[in-house]
Amino acid sequence: MGLTDAQHRELGETLYQALRSGTTLPPLTDSYATIDIEDSYHISRAMLACRMADTNDVVVGKKIGVTSEVVQKMLGVFQPDFGFLTRSMAYANGADIAVAGNLIQPRAEGEIAFILKQDLRGTNITEDEVLRATDYITPCFEVVDSRIHNWNIKIQDTIADNASCGVYVLGDARIDPNGLDLAALEIEVFKNGQPLSRGFGSAVQGNPLTAVVWLANTLGAFDIPLLAGEVILSGSVVPLEPVVAGDTMSLNLTGEGLTTSSVSCQFV
Repeated sequence: MGLTDAQHRELGETLYQALRSGTTLPPLTDSYATIDIEDSYHISRAMLACRMADTNDVVVGKKIGVTSEVVQKMLGVFQPDFGFLTRSMAYANGADIAVAGNLIQPRAEGEIAFILKQDLRGTNITEDEVLRATDYITPCFEVVDSRIHNWNIKIQDTIADNASCGVYVLGDARIDPNGLDLAALEIEVFKNGQPLSRGFGSAVQGNPLTAVVWLANTLGAFDIPLLAGEVILSGSVVPLEPVVAGDTMSLNLTGEGLTTSSVSCQFV
């Protein structure tokens, strides 16, 4: 690590205060040239600790981000990141999501969420183990947000900033993933009633299962398991879309052997 424990705590507190105040910061990598991935993880944990101590929030899941080529090119970040989902980030299907006082520079992305029924622990998790541990999958909007000016991020910045977590909206469908070709599942996104983008599960590291395996093993190296009951977001299959108050987002998840399922939200 290039930073001290005190610096990890200080930067975590600084990022949390930016979240609370709705302001942005210069990239951490501009001020701390020696910051590495392990530093960023410790900063992220410090930011999370501030949030939980201040609001009594609790962790309800984890996320993998920057998994698809299209998102990597948009952000200029060319490897996945990971973060923690908390109870206050969760919104129900069809929810109104306030922008003012809640989000800074939000972007919506369409994903497939995994809800677990068994723990995944360690660093040798396989796709078969992920499949057995999954209770169901469902379509999801993740609304990412960054506390870094103009999304000017490197991988260290986004991991430190809890993988640019904002909020997320789960669909109502409970889809058994067994027997489905998850790589061939398609998401079509609509903005304000008009077609916006579409993508396949294969956009996420070739298969959403592969992405969840990466997340389980990466966090396992930090002795952090994926737990039964948690929500695991597998990464966007479409480009990130900026949203403002007044926008409505919806998506459909389709595929062979699958009844079309959807999720939507409105920004107010």
